[in-house]
Amino acid sequence: MNGSGPLANGAERRSAEPEWVLCQSCRLLLYGKRFDRHAKVCPECGWHSRLTASQRLGCLLDPGSVTEVQPGAAVHDPLSFTDLRPYESRLTAAKRTTGMDDAVLIAHGTVRGRSIVVAAMDFRFLGGSLGSAAGEAVATAAETALGCGSPLLLITASGGARMQEGALSLMQMARTSNAMAALDEAGLLTITLVTDPTYGGVSASFATLSDVLIAEPGARMGFAGPRVIEQTIGQRLPAGFQTAEFLLDHGLVDAVRSRAEMPRTLASLLGVADVPDDQWGQDVEDPMVRDPGRLPRHPAEEIVRRARDLGRPTATDHIGAWLSDFVELRGDRTGQDCRALVGGLARLDGLPVMVIGHQKGHGPDELLRTGFGMPSPAGYRKAARLMRLAAKLRVPVIALIDTPGAYPGLDAERGGQAHAIAECLRTMGGLPVPIICVISGEGGSGGALALAVADRVLMCENAIYSVISPEGCAAILWRSPERAKEAAAALRLDARSLLELGVVDGVVPEPSGGAHNGPERAGRMVRNSVICALRDLRRTPGVQLIAARRARYRRFGSPWV
Repeated sequence: MNGSGPLANGAERRSAEPEWVLCQSCRLLLYGKRFDRHAKVCPECGWHSRLTASQRLGCLLDPGSVTEVQPGAAVHDPLSFTDLRPYESRLTAAKRTTGMDDAVLIAHGTVRGRSIVVAAMDFRFLGGSLGSAAGEAVATAAETALGCGSPLLLITASGGARMQEGALSLMQMARTSNAMAALDEAGLLTITLVTDPTYGGVSASFATLSDVLIAEPGARMGFAGPRVIEQTIGQRLPAGFQTAEFLLDHGLVDAVRSRAEMPRTLASLLGVADVPDDQWGQDVEDPMVRDPGRLPRHPAEEIVRRARDLGRPTATDHIGAWLSDFVELRGDRTGQDCRALVGGLARLDGLPVMVIGHQKGHGPDELLRTGFGMPSPAGYRKAARLMRLAAKLRVPVIALIDTPGAYPGLDAERGGQAHAIAECLRTMGGLPVPIICVISGEGGSGGALALAVADRVLMCENAIYSVISPEGCAAILWRSPERAKEAAAALRLDARSLLELGVVDGVVPEPSGGAHNGPERAGRMVRNSVICALRDLRRTPGVQLIAARRARYRRFGSPWV
């Protein structure tokens, strides 16, 4: 570690660590040195104690890689503020006890060899409050990341705005948000590690503007803290409210990770910048069938049965089988997460990609948990968020489609199901990155099309793709759901028919009798087909991709197709 600040020589001017520490969760008495070796995590219950800013950097960055970055100058006690004691006195005491100039420490280093800029907040310095100096430090960190083309990691720990600086403290929310916007415009990855606590002006500005939000177990985040809520409106928060686990369930963070997991997770995310050379994928043989005459004809009802078989590989099966370094990204950022739709950043034979897919399951419990693969509006809002992130990071999108359709319930209608699907359609149409879609099972109506506005639409041999289910069509047009077999044949929802119609570009062969008879081989065929489709598109300029994609969908239904 370089420099003369708090990173140098461990000089944080703090008192010696206690010999024994009481876990604040399970109340176990912990030996101090062992507790330190475990990064201040209770080995019994997993409780995460607070770390200083320099300890955070030591846990995450490669040894010997860290260079401290000095922020610009900031105003000092602009209001000559005094409460129970002068603000200047509080500042002097905080500097003396922490060895820091203010609440944010900036460093440039590496995580497993990959460059990153880090702005780490320290709660010991006036509760990590956001004042002019802290805002300057966050802005400086963003500008440093912009200057060297590196991702930015924000480690948050704050009670909120620094009241002693009045409106100037409030202005830091806009100042730091604008700094984050500049990184968005430059296409640089931003990550927030939420630590306990993160409240007020920090949570309502730069902390929640990152591309990826990861929280430590038990970390609390919100705009108003429990004491403010209770004093303002008289409501006492329920147990677990605003914790990392609550935030994950409600779609407000992407993941909850322990300190031991964070370096690996960060390295996986930073790998999005590792782009293979032009020879990527050249050794893979293309298995796709593009001539409808080479495909056998099967009764439509048999194809429907195979497409719905619970033994077929799901989206998570495909992700686990042929993608690496997958980091799932969860939530719609408006209070919900839909488990019928999964997605995140991953690598396909070294190529960074964004994968998004409908998730059903192989048994009753999983089907119930995923809503039978029928996404709610939150699922489609999450998908659109991940698509926009793929565009920002310039990575291709792989969409895996297997859904009976979008969820049709009352809550979905109240939540704007139609709006959410429409937004996906519009977003996909304008993405300046390659999009490969694979209909791997059921492709039901607009709920499937919401992920299928692609440059290349592939379809597994025993999948189906239709405007409506055979049962629904029979009930509406034949006025009898028992006539679903006739409806299935009339809809021409099989791969051969859709290849003849030009709706799909290629058909992925399956093991005899269906993918459920050989999931590993079926997954391998999908992988190879996706690679071959991507290798032809990955160097195409975004403007050309968008123009060709829009022209493709402009033609459907025209007599010259």
